[in-house]
Amino acid sequence: MSSPTRVLVLNSGSSSLKYQLLDMRDSSRLAVGLVERIGEQTSRLKHTHVTDGDTREQNGPIADHEAALKAVAGELSRDSLGLDSPELAAIGHRVVHGGMFFTEPTLVDDEVLTEIERLIPVAPLHNPANLTGLRTARSLRPDLPQVAVFDTAFHTTMPESAARYAIDPRIADRHRIRRYGFHGTSHAYVSRETARLLGKDPAEVNVIVLHLGNGASASAVEGGRCVDTSMGLTPLEGLVMGTRSGDLDPAVIFHLERVGGMSTDEIDTLLNKRSGLFGLCGDNDMREIRRRVDAGDEAAKLAFDIYIHRLKKYIGAYYAVLGRVDAVAFTAGVGENAAPVREAAVAGLEGLGLAVDAGLNAVRGDGPRLISPEDARVKVAVVPTDEELEIATQTYALVEKNSH
Repeated sequence: MSSPTRVLVLNSGSSSLKYQLLDMRDSSRLAVGLVERIGEQTSRLKHTHVTDGDTREQNGPIADHEAALKAVAGELSRDSLGLDSPELAAIGHRVVHGGMFFTEPTLVDDEVLTEIERLIPVAPLHNPANLTGLRTARSLRPDLPQVAVFDTAFHTTMPESAARYAIDPRIADRHRIRRYGFHGTSHAYVSRETARLLGKDPAEVNVIVLHLGNGASASAVEGGRCVDTSMGLTPLEGLVMGTRSGDLDPAVIFHLERVGGMSTDEIDTLLNKRSGLFGLCGDNDMREIRRRVDAGDEAAKLAFDIYIHRLKKYIGAYYAVLGRVDAVAFTAGVGENAAPVREAAVAGLEGLGLAVDAGLNAVRGDGPRLISPEDARVKVAVVPTDEELEIATQTYALVEKNSH
């Protein structure tokens, strides 16, 4: 009998569960779905059987992640793709924070779960939900390999000069304070796909990856290894995002506490949920912001300009870090779809060899593509990210390696 080739990818959020079932023989999707509003009366499960295009919805209360995963298993079984299928090789889990301990995909056991739990203080929003997904999946299929793929792992190759903050190292080490970075599966996938687009080995290519979604991060990738990234101890540092401030003078926090009378929790909420584009103009959807800019809205224009200014600063900074840049790759919702953002981000950087071709930039497409002029010294690319495929690929590779 041939070896099983299917991988179920789970991404457990605090009140949601995203999933995809892939066949690794050809990286095709068999089923995709989302359970949202877990724990509420208005929970919803949307499931699509990709092969025949059939989409089904369940509405009504789903009490917790265990109930959610059982409901997902039921939907998969209806399509003869259930968790009990002998063709299922493993379950791959997105885990946001792996600290310095987890530098690669890892088979989950009790010790691994304990270490992920220890990291909750540096990822209080994400790791608890990721843990719940892991424990639930293990309880349903204890015999099946469960693999944790960490958002932070790709960034563990950063040199200490990039990963350390300039604070007392004894205090930093005691409290695990350092720059971890996030969106690692996306940066890994996109940097590799960019090299493929250029027809080169990733080891030969230096890429600046700009992952621009509601959360946003940049990375400097030298020969396939991350040497710097914009997010830090948490996903708050770096670029201007949908609702996060990005880089900020730390003394702003002291000022808001002492002069503004705000509590730590209030400041946390301000910087993570009521800042960024949303805080500046009341919208965090780039399409709506561009519509407002085109209509002459000054608040939207200022928000857009601040967003681009920060983005351009990081492109320049990572150009300096890398010394030689072969390509700049835009990815994620904004990066893949917002032509004005791409155009504005490289405008004025012609002296660095960066430019976009207006015609190529305006074309919408599904696959990786170059949008720079043919003779550009540095290629500018749009490379759709695929974090689920990256998680499945890493999961399957680890299971295959361990089976031989």
